[in-house]
Amino acid sequence: MKLESLIEEASRRQSQTVAVAAAEDEEVIEAVAMALQHRLGRFVLYGDRDRIARLLREKGCARFPDVEIVHANSVGQAAELAVRAVHLNEADALMKGHVPTATLLKAVLNKEYGLRTGKVLSHVAVFDVPTFDRLVIVTDAAMNIAPDLEQKVQIVNNAVIIARSIGIERPKVAALAAVETVNPAMPATLDAAALAIMQKRGQIGDCLLDGPLALDNAVSMAAAKHKRIESDVAGQADILLVPDIESGNMLYKSLVYFAKANVGAVIAGAKAPIVLTSRADSAESKLYSLALAICSAAK
Repeated sequence: MKLESLIEEASRRQSQTVAVAAAEDEEVIEAVAMALQHRLGRFVLYGDRDRIARLLREKGCARFPDVEIVHANSVGQAAELAVRAVHLNEADALMKGHVPTATLLKAVLNKEYGLRTGKVLSHVAVFDVPTFDRLVIVTDAAMNIAPDLEQKVQIVNNAVIIARSIGIERPKVAALAAVETVNPAMPATLDAAALAIMQKRGQIGDCLLDGPLALDNAVSMAAAKHKRIESDVAGQADILLVPDIESGNMLYKSLVYFAKANVGAVIAGAKAPIVLTSRADSAESKLYSLALAICSAAK
């Protein structure tokens, strides 16, 4: 599957509703317009009614029956109303609009109406690299700064759920480090080895996991063979588990800016998938993220 086919898959899923917090943003409305054109679902837009209506008219979406505007007096109220809609099962996914991430996450983590499940929230990014023969998932590049072993288990579980929602039934997970051998001086290798043992003993399900693996022998069969690594994961990883946010952020941006990869991403681990894009993301990236959220919400 490629990201273009992910859009087609999302359009075939049972109609999903996306709540957009503070939708009065040109780029967000452009992504919503593209999603509507692909018939990806229904959208409830929370925020300044007049500004949202004007942007919809400018994008030619004013008459779409699958769009509803709910007025909010502030971005904080828009975030609360959008999160409440998901909490009450009135919407299936949440999308960040023109609202600070901290404000949205404060609503998401609210004990009364938020989307807590007791799980770690983690960022799951799905990349379509032009020179690669499959989608590659990178986690966690945006939420958890320096996850410990227990948190990494939950990060893997979140990524596996997303992978399965887009048709990768038993994803291969590579726990990345700088080297493929265990080195007590490098904590990432210790965690990776522990995760591999945990998966083999049934403590992590629905995937194959190996590590530590360096990036080259995680994604390249030639590199794995050259280093004589015998593994069901080496050279064919679907999910790349990074050791910390710095390495994840660099890998994420390297794929986008050097490899010219397309990407869609969601926050997983909450009651529903969350589309948490940045203003630097293209409209196409926002569309892919919406398609990913809709597929995982339907699953």
